[in-house]
Parts: sequence; structure tokens; C-alpha cells
Amino acid sequence: MVVRTSSSPSTPTEALRALREAAPLTQCITNAVVTNFTANALLALGASPAMCDIPGEAGMFAGIAGGVLVNLGTPTREQRDAAREAVTAGTPWVLDPVAVGALPVRTALAHELLDARPAIIRGNASEILALAGSGAGGRGVDATDSAEDALDAARSLAIRTGGTVAVSGETDLIVDATRTTRVSGGSALLTKVTGGGCALGAAMASLLAVTPAFDAALTASVIWAVASERAASRTRGPGSFAVAFLDELAAIAPADLDERVRVDTEVTR
Repeated sequence: MVVRTSSSPSTPTEALRALREAAPLTQCITNAVVTNFTANALLALGASPAMCDIPGEAGMFAGIAGGVLVNLGTPTREQRDAAREAVTAGTPWVLDPVAVGALPVRTALAHELLDARPAIIRGNASEILALAGSGAGGRGVDATDSAEDALDAARSLAIRTGGTVAVSGETDLIVDATRTTRVSGGSALLTKVTGGGCALGAAMASLLAVTPAFDAALTASVIWAVASERAASRTRGPGSFAVAFLDELAAIAPADLDERVRVDTEVTR
């Protein structure tokens, strides 16, 4: 791993070690398609997931959680109200704007939730462009733009929210008001498993309990790259990969994050 600056207060190695020690309670208001995979990914990583997503409990639970994920993949009326409660609790949270731009209900909600200043926004390039008002969204949940296409949009969202924006792609971008980090590596099989990206957002939420937002997004992206490469090296296709990926999340050691993944950071003056 190559890092050109040392502006981050913690490394991925330190952040993963802290997560394993703390086992942070992580609230996931997430979509029905990925709930099980997301919970299992967090458990494998070392966090403690809780899918508390009903009004009347969501805000209360967010107050005791270490980090919160709001994923807009299946935004039922109850989930929309639960999200509104959770983001006012003061706990750092992640917004995953699934299919924003392409569909009106979630698009309106995503723009509303931006006012609550997510610590991290995680999405594919088309979702980030649409959320920033620079595009119409992708093909459902699939991106039709590259991560580099979304760099300026990500920066504008980071400046607006005061947080970090993580753009998933062949090379992931982690962006805040002054920094851009590119994380290369990982396996394309992640795109063939339902929940691979959604669980990444949950991992970022869990890491918010132990490290600042930029470092949480960077660490989760590096973990996903290393674990997916290792899983792909010993599997034949998406089915066995999904199981192997969970195994690799559990097996990965903090020191493993110093190897096999290239990370480049640039500072914008």
C-alpha cells in the first residue's frame, strides 16, 4: 500500500484493530434485499449489527449506537420515518442513496436527509452525480458513469455536508473538502453479489464509532478490496464467492491492510 500523505489521524490497520476491540453497535436502516448479508458482514468484521428500522424506536436506538447506516434501497413509509428519526440523534451516520436520481421518492428523501449532514455518503458514481444535481442517475441500482466522472460532484457534496463522500467503482474514490484518495484493487465478483456495496456502507458506519469519517470510509474500502481479492482467488463464481467473502472478512488481520492494495492520497489546496 502506498500513501503519499500522512494527513489522516489513523491508518486502516489502526482503525480495524480499534473496531475489533470495541465491537461497536451499528444500527442499519437498510433495504430488505440485503439485510441478512449486511448483518453477517458486520458480524464477520467484528461489529455488532442491529436492524432497528421502525418509527418510535429508530431515533432512540440511534442514540446508543456507535454508527448508523441509512440505505435507501427499499424506502417504505416506515423506513423513511425511521430514517428521519435516526439522523437527528447526533450519532455519526452514513447515507447510501441507492438508485437516487432514477426514482422520485428516494430522491426527494435523500435530498431532505442531506440537511442532517451525513458523516459519509457512499454510492456509485451515477448516484453521487444525481445527488449532487449533476446527473439523472444510473440504470436502477447500476452505475452508468465512472468514479472519476463523479469526482467534482463528490467534492461539492463533501463541502456541502462537511463530511466525506465515498464513490465505489473499479477504483474507489474517498473525497472530502481538501483530500482525494483512490483505492485500487478488489474483485469484480463483488458486483455479482447482492449486498456487496450496501454492506460496505454498513462497514463504514461501524468504523465511524472508532475513527473519523474520512478514515472510516478509507478503511472500509481497503478491507473490501483485500477481502474480495482473497475470496475471489479461491472460488469459482458468485455463490461460493459470497460465502468466501464473509470468511475473509472474519479472517483478515489489521496488518493485512498494509499489503496488496494501492492507496494514493492527494491534497487540494
